[in-house]
Amino acid sequence: MTGVGARLVQAVDTELTADSVEWCPLDGRRHLLACGTYELRKPDGGLGAQSQSGLDPEEPQVRLGRLYLYGFNEDNSAHPLVEVQRRDTSAILDMKWCHVPVAGHVLLGLANASGSIELFRLVGSEESRFELQPLSSLALEEHCLALSLDWSTGKTGRASDRPWKIVSSDSRGQLHLLTVNEVEPRLQRVASWQAHQFEAWIAAFNYWQTEVVYSGGDDGLLKGWDTRAPGKPLFTSERHSMGVCSIQSSPHREHVLATGSYDEHVLLWDTRNMKWPCADTPVQGGVWRLRWHPFHQHLLLAACMHGGFKILDCQKAMGQRQEATVLVSHVLPNSLVYGADWSWLLVRSPQPVPSWSCLQSDPGARAADLKVAGGLPAPSLERTVDDEGEDPAKLQSGVEPLPENRRKSGTELHTKAAKPCDRDTHLEGLNSDVSLLATCSFYDHALHLWKWEVTWAQDREDHSHK
Repeated sequence: MTGVGARLVQAVDTELTADSVEWCPLDGRRHLLACGTYELRKPDGGLGAQSQSGLDPEEPQVRLGRLYLYGFNEDNSAHPLVEVQRRDTSAILDMKWCHVPVAGHVLLGLANASGSIELFRLVGSEESRFELQPLSSLALEEHCLALSLDWSTGKTGRASDRPWKIVSSDSRGQLHLLTVNEVEPRLQRVASWQAHQFEAWIAAFNYWQTEVVYSGGDDGLLKGWDTRAPGKPLFTSERHSMGVCSIQSSPHREHVLATGSYDEHVLLWDTRNMKWPCADTPVQGGVWRLRWHPFHQHLLLAACMHGGFKILDCQKAMGQRQEATVLVSHVLPNSLVYGADWSWLLVRSPQPVPSWSCLQSDPGARAADLKVAGGLPAPSLERTVDDEGEDPAKLQSGVEPLPENRRKSGTELHTKAAKPCDRDTHLEGLNSDVSLLATCSFYDHALHLWKWEVTWAQDREDHSHK
C-alpha cells in the first residue's frame, strides 16, 4: 500500500478552538460530521491565560464550548461541508457516535468540562433538517472535567454485547463505566474507580472483549482493567516516557492495540502480552488522537498536536520487528492538531481495492481522546511501576515485541485527489481507493477536510507471496 498524499478540500472557521471531530458511522447518516470546541474565558469575557492548562475546575475561567453538525455535499465541490446545526454548550473535551442504533436512535456521546457525559440523539432525515437533541446526562463527579469517552460498540463485523456501555475518564484520574438503557435511552452508572494519580487523559474499550478497558494518564502509565473487578489493574505499563493521551483497539484485528503519548511515539501492542510493544513509531508530535481506518485494517490516522497529522501503514509493523510506515505527514503552521477522524463514506476510483485487505462496512470502529485549550499541561514523568523483563518469545499471532532501542524516522508524501461517493455500500468488490478525513486544531480554530488517494500495487504484490 502506498499513498499519493492528502489534499486540502476545505477549511472551516469554528470560531472557538476545535479539539474533537467525529464522522457518523451509521448507514444513511455517514455524510454527517460532528465537531466539538473548547475555550477558556475569564468571567469578564476575556480570553483565559494561554499558558494555563484550564484543568482545575475551581479556576475562575469560564469554559465555553460549541457543538457543530456539518453535512458533506459532494455536489458543492468548493465548499462540500455545510453547517447544519450549532449548539452552545459547556466546553467539549471528547465525543463519540455509537456505532449501532439504540432503541432506534442514532446517539452521540459528549464528555464536557462540567464533569458530565451527555447523550444527544440525531433527529431528521434527508427530506428534513438534521438536528442533535439532548437525551440524557450524567455527572461523573463534583469538581472535575470529563476528559474522554468510548463506546463498547466499536468492533467491525458485529455489534457488541448488550447492554451498550460507555467508559469515561476524568481530570481527577478516575474511570467511570456507564450503561445505556435500551428501552428508554438514558445513562446509568455501573462503577467508578481511581485509575491514575493525575489526569486520566484517555479510556477505551477492548472492542473484542468489552469487559476489558484501557486507560492512559498524565502519570505516564498505560493500564488495563477488568470492569467486573476494577480495583486492581490487569497490567501497568510505563513503556511510554510521558503522559499517555490516546488509545484505540483495532476494530478489525483481535489483540491489536494502538497507543500514543506526549512522548511523540505511537506504539502497537499485542494485547496478550503487554510487557513490550510490537512496534514503535516516532511521529514528531504529541499523539492526541488515534483512529483506525473503518475499512482498511492496516491504516492508522494520528493527530499529533504541533506535528500535524500522520497516516501510518501498520501492515508490516504488526508482523515484523519494525516501525510503521509513515505514508503521509502534514504539518499545519501555527496550529495544534487535536482531532482527526476517517469518513465512513466510500469513494470510487479506477483502481480496485482487493477484498482481502479490508472488511465489510458493518457499523464499527473508533475510540478515545481529548485536549484542553490555553496551552498544554506539563506531563508528569513520575513512575510507579517497574515493568522490566526479558523479551518474550514470538507470539502465536506472528507479532513480535519490539526492543526499546528500535526507532527510526518515517517517510513523507504529498497530495492528489479523487471523487467521493455518497452511497453507503459494502467495500468488498467496490472500486475504491480514496478516503476522506477531517482534522481540527487549536489556536487557529479550524476544521479541515482532506482527500487522500491510496495505490494498491504493493498490497497485491505482498499478497501474491503469502
